[in-house]
Parts: sequence; C-alpha cells; structure tokens
Amino acid sequence: MTGCAAVPRAGTAPIPAGAPPAPGVVKRDSLRIDVVYPATTDVLQSHDSAFLFGAVRGATGPVHLGINGRSVPVLANGAWIAWLPLPEDTVAQFLLAATAGADSSRTLFTARVAPQFRPPPGRPAWIDTTSFLPAGSLALPVGEGVVVSVHAAPGASVRLMLPWASSIALVPDTLPAEPPWGVRAFVLDSAAYHQAPAEGRYVGWLPAAALCIDGRTGCARLVVVANGDTAAALWPLSVSVLDTTFPTVVALNDDTAHTGTTDSMTAGRAVPHGTYNWFFPTGTVAVLSGRWNDQTRLQLSRGAVAWVNTADVVPLPPGTPPPGGVVGSVRLVSGPRSVTLRVPLPARLPFQVAERERQLTLRVYGGAADINWMQYGGTDPLVARLRYAQPAADEVTITVELTRRVWGYRVRFDGRDLLLEIRRPPEIAAARPLKGRTIVLDPGHPPLGATGPTGLWEPVATLAVALKAKSLLERAGATVLLTRTDSTPLELYPRTHFAELHDADVLVSIHANALPDGVNPFTNSGTSVYYFQPRSAPLARALDRALVAELGVRDLGMGRGDYALARPTWMPAALTEGLFVMLPEQEALLASDEGQWRYARGVVRGIEAFLRERAREP
Repeated sequence: MTGCAAVPRAGTAPIPAGAPPAPGVVKRDSLRIDVVYPATTDVLQSHDSAFLFGAVRGATGPVHLGINGRSVPVLANGAWIAWLPLPEDTVAQFLLAATAGADSSRTLFTARVAPQFRPPPGRPAWIDTTSFLPAGSLALPVGEGVVVSVHAAPGASVRLMLPWASSIALVPDTLPAEPPWGVRAFVLDSAAYHQAPAEGRYVGWLPAAALCIDGRTGCARLVVVANGDTAAALWPLSVSVLDTTFPTVVALNDDTAHTGTTDSMTAGRAVPHGTYNWFFPTGTVAVLSGRWNDQTRLQLSRGAVAWVNTADVVPLPPGTPPPGGVVGSVRLVSGPRSVTLRVPLPARLPFQVAERERQLTLRVYGGAADINWMQYGGTDPLVARLRYAQPAADEVTITVELTRRVWGYRVRFDGRDLLLEIRRPPEIAAARPLKGRTIVLDPGHPPLGATGPTGLWEPVATLAVALKAKSLLERAGATVLLTRTDSTPLELYPRTHFAELHDADVLVSIHANALPDGVNPFTNSGTSVYYFQPRSAPLARALDRALVAELGVRDLGMGRGDYALARPTWMPAALTEGLFVMLPEQEALLASDEGQWRYARGVVRGIEAFLRERAREP
C-alpha cells in the first residue's frame, strides 16, 4: 500500500518553543522551521531510522539547515526532508537549526517512538507479554488447532500449561525473522529482506479445545524456565469449540445499517484481515466454521474457506440446512452491450470469478453439476466455447472462452440464479484511439491524503492534474468525467459506482505517493502504477511507461495492489502514483503548472497507448 494508503498521517505539527539560541546568535522571528511529519500525535513505528520533513519559512535567500548536527538540503521554497537515526528510546529529540544570512532559528522537536520490549536486567527467564499470538477470542471445530508464538528468554524451556492439567511444549523458531511489511512492500534493496534468526521466538501447536468455558480470556499459563529462574504469564486467549453436528448457516450483508452507501459486497480473505480474494454479493449463504476476534471464517466447500468481517455476517434461523445442491443447465443470452451467462443455483452459493486473457471461469462452491445442456442462445461472435468441470465433489466450474481479450464483467444474483455479464470490448480506431471513448478520472482523496513539506495537500494536486488531463483527453475526442470536482470528501464506493454507472471504458485514479515509517525515501521513491484485475495489467504498464517518460523520475514499475479504485471488474482500471509529495523536489513539481501538465500528459499518453494496443487486436 503505497501513497495515500500507506503514508503516515501528515499535518502541520505545532512547533515547541524550542531551545535558547546559542551564544552570540541573534534569534529572529522572521525565520521559522515547520515540521509537517511527524505530527505531535504520530507515533513512529520504526526503531532504526525515520524521515522528517517540513519547511523553513521566512527566508529571503539560501538557507542552511542542520538537524542534530547533520546538514539537510533546503529547496528555494524552503522545503526539506531528512533521513535520521532513532535512539533506543520511546522519545526522539531533534535539534533543528536554520540560518539564512543574518537570520537564524533553532527548534527542539520531540517525536514519539513506539516502545520496544526490553528484557528485565538480571533475570535469566522472561516473557515479552506484548508478543502473544494469537490473542483475543478464537472459535474452531474439534480436530483443528492454531499455531501459537511468543517472544521469551533464548535457550529456555517454554511450556503452555492448560487448565485441564496438561501442557504443550513450545520450540525455538529457527527461521530468519520477518522484515517489517513496509520493507517487503517498498524497499528496493533485497539485502534488507535478510534478517537475523528470531532469537527467543518460540512456536507451538494448540489443538482446538475450550480454554475458558466461562467466557474469560487468559486461562492458559505460559511458563518459561531458564538457569534456575522461572517466569510465568497468562496467555490472553480464549478458545471455544464449534459444534458442527448442526452447522450454523449465515447470510452476508455489508449494508446492515441500510444506508445505501456501501457496495453491498463482502470481501473474503484467505487469512484474517488479509488481501481481498473473494467478492460476495449481499445474500450469499455459507456455513460458519470459525471466528477470531472481529473475523468470521466461512466454509465455502470441503476444501475452501474465506474470512470475512463479522459485522457483515447475519445468522439464519437455527435448523437452516447448509447450502448446497445441484447446478443445472446454463444459458447464454446475447445483448447489444454484453453477453450474459445465467446459472441456476440451489441457493445463493458462494462463488469466485477467475480471469485469464481470453476466458472467465466461474467457480461455484457447494454445488454439484447436472449441466445437461449449455445453451448458447445463438452464435455470438464474442463467445468461442462454454465448458464445465467438477474439480471437487462440491465445487463446479463453468468456463467461458472468448474470441477477444476480456474487457470487463460483473456478477449478480437474480433470485437464485447467478448472472455473469460479460462486457463487449468497445470498437476502437487505431488512428484515433481516444475518440468516442468514455474515460473516468478519479482525483485521489479526500478524505485523508498525504501532505508535502510546504503543506501541499495531495487532493489539491490530484484534482489539478485530473482537470488538465480532462482537457487533453477531450481534445482527442474522449468523453471525460471526474469523480469529484472540489475538495468535498468522497468515499471509495461512490467513485467506482460512478464509473460503472457511466459505462466508463477506462478508469484511472490519480495519486501522489508517500512511504511508511522505516523506509528510506531517497532510495525508494519514483513512479509506480497499480492494477488489481488481470485485464488492467496492460493499462498499468502503459501508464507507467508514459509517466516515467514525462516526469523523469525513477521507475518503480507496475504492481498488483489491493486498492478499491483498481478493483472494479466492469472496465480496465489502474491507480497512478506519479510523484512523491513528501519529497521537496517532487512536491514542487506537483505544485507547479508545468509539473501538473507533465503528470496529465503521462496519464493521457498511457491511456492512449493502452487503447491503441487494444485497437490492433484481431
């Protein structure tokens, strides 16, 4: 998650009164040092190094800035950014000293750092009670279990004492430590991935059994013994056992408040709070097979599970039978803008659509195929062939092979039937690929959004770029719509819904980037573009090439990212991170008319290159 999703909160931080001026130095009020990030409410999560950025105000000429004795370059507009080591403490103090001619200013800035566990001195046995995993409330069927882990004294004997007079041994984890997520996601130097073994990390297997029958947490006791010393702590976990003799059947609905402001789509994940892998419409029915805090596990079939938000789960009356049954004959219906596959189901079963270049495969969980007929409903030039398979006893796949590459699709329930609507690719003229196309541009944010060293707010910059790109696209014959035209906050779903309502041929979301704590912005910044659906990869590649050529910054490349604006299925969609607003030079470019035109030209040329390539498709 780059950019706006990953950027630490940014807002102009109140500046402390500061240290007294050095002897012989005149402190003038005309020179002021502002720190934009971190704000006084932020807590730095990194412990090695961190970036600070802001601006020196009131200077009439060149500025020299030092932070803790290190020289920091300052742009002509006063912007600066620094990459600085952090002390082994929960408080980091930075003395900022700026001079401009005869003027000077000194400020002592204090940042908070997330605490790290420190073993108690003189104690051979100890337990890091902040490291218990899992913690909270867990529910699983009999026969299952969960991996538990903890940080404790190296070389110790570690056992988890269970309330029924039994215990589980935990063994040392000898694998290398996992680097922070920000390193994995954004650091270009692979040497940063190689961590030392996780000294003092222990793992074990906890079978599913009722740990706390009275609803409390902390009924299992961890005991660590080292060199004759003993440490003990209650594990903050309660485990209950699910009775699967009579399964609990649930329906999904992410709009339980009936506000109409959601997409009525529940995201399914392979792991709790993980990346989106399934998209279940309201009314999807499944069997509940586990819980962990605010996440619920659904048993989609005997071999597949998905985790969803518990808030989206609505239990059906006790005695409701588990969903499942026969999937009957299917029919294809041709229309002027799309072709629709109608699949009769015994209930609103969970499903997943897998996309390849020229085919879509619908996987229905909990179904058995009795598909005697696959009716094409006439010869449609978009559809080459239909086929089905039964890869598992309770999973059915139906594959639509296409004569052209996928442009878009959408899926919905109609009663018990499932409708897979496949969009016809638009007719594109290779000589003028933008003519007649409907393009939706999304100026990223608000709410939220990153802030640059001089205070440039990302939503202001992205709107300026989008308006310029709109004018360029319209000159080339496209119809262009913007998801927003002012700074009124707009949530994510209305943006994607807007693009689908207007039958957009292409959706591009425009952003300015920033990095999470602990990632060096000087070595890991540049242009990147993200997609989610396979059909959007060529769009992301074309946008990335065009933006790098226009903006002249490092090419971070394209990536698959779990962004709402890249997830729509009805059209190719991509999210651009053209420049880093947190870097002074790139913030200045984003703030300038010239830089905004360059970003806009990159967006337009990327869209045009993508459409031209699709126009040449046989």
